[in-house]
Amino acid sequence: MSDGMGNGGSLDGLLVVDLSRALAGPHAGQMLGDLGARVIKVEAPGTGDDTRSWGPPFVDGSDGGSYSTYFLSCNRNKESIALDLKSDDGRAVLTGLLQRADVLIENFRTGVMDRLGFGTSVLAELNPGLIVLSISGFGHDGPEGGRAGYDQIAQGEAGLMSITGSGPEDPQRVGTPIADLLGGIHGVVGVLAALHERHQTGKGRVVRASLLSALVGVHAFQGTRFLVAGETPRAQGNHHPSIAPYGLFRCRGGAVQISVGSERLWRGFCQEFGLDPETAGLASNPERVGNREETIRFVEAAFADIDAGVLLARLASAGIPAGRVRTLDEVYEWDQVRSQGLIVGVEHEVLGSISLPGPAIRFFDVGGEGETERSRRVHAAPPVLDQHGDTIRAWLAEDGNAPGGAR
Repeated sequence: MSDGMGNGGSLDGLLVVDLSRALAGPHAGQMLGDLGARVIKVEAPGTGDDTRSWGPPFVDGSDGGSYSTYFLSCNRNKESIALDLKSDDGRAVLTGLLQRADVLIENFRTGVMDRLGFGTSVLAELNPGLIVLSISGFGHDGPEGGRAGYDQIAQGEAGLMSITGSGPEDPQRVGTPIADLLGGIHGVVGVLAALHERHQTGKGRVVRASLLSALVGVHAFQGTRFLVAGETPRAQGNHHPSIAPYGLFRCRGGAVQISVGSERLWRGFCQEFGLDPETAGLASNPERVGNREETIRFVEAAFADIDAGVLLARLASAGIPAGRVRTLDEVYEWDQVRSQGLIVGVEHEVLGSISLPGPAIRFFDVGGEGETERSRRVHAAPPVLDQHGDTIRAWLAEDGNAPGGAR
């Protein structure tokens, strides 16, 4: 991928300079790349992004090197250039990139960009139309502004672990780095809003997101339980705190998940399994939530002699939302996942043909003949370190379109 053009994405023609490392910033850059932007990833010479060394697992390349599957998860559709940002050459190349860029992504600790000579006032002078996405751990200001942020620490500090786990004494982290991922996603939302505004004003913006804000921003009803109702939520395992029955229920030889989210569904559920919907203490959702353990026993008694496959078929027939708990190998082998473009094939410089988890968003044109998909179809593999350094330098030397931004 030498110029990022002609890939059919909605952001085709935009240039993103990605100074970030680890996950929140790289995930944001990958999303913008998935949407069609040209994303140039600036990495430290010799070592590159921290995640290049995160593992195992590693995969052996044709060059004799080992490649982190973690890095592969968040860096597709990018070019890589290695720059020493403390050197005159590195700063000069970065300056050229920023003069042409539409978006800059960085997740350094507060103050690092200023020390490198690229504080927000300098960036505004270099390129008045530049959108700067700055992602931090706990925010850039406030009493703990600039504090280093790592996903699991943020999950604990932002309360997510306190509502995740089998019970109040068993706090658990979410099985993916959800603070980083949500921080990146929120950052992209801000970038897209700032790009829209720039069409009207011609001016750039600084967009700030953090792991803390990303997690507090998805507390949803758990947040209003405290702020409005005065209740402090606690972890309670695989059952919903406000709806019952809604959760994981044992059956013969396994378990299934069900969601009985209305009284209509409750009556249909009871009819399917020969149960009395007016059973004392279980006749309404507030009663069932208040008598959760009795509700669980009531449901699991009905499921006790039914195999999971048969049970899921009966639940589907009765119109009850239900599902199984799949392992990741089952997920990636599932026809529905493949039908949604959630696995993409790429050709890696040294690993050859590999598959990656695909983007979550699809685009369609609507016309007289129905919908036609217009999602990006060809994806570039995550780059090896400095894979595009020479071509990027040559492009900068030849290109005269600076500054960029609002072009």
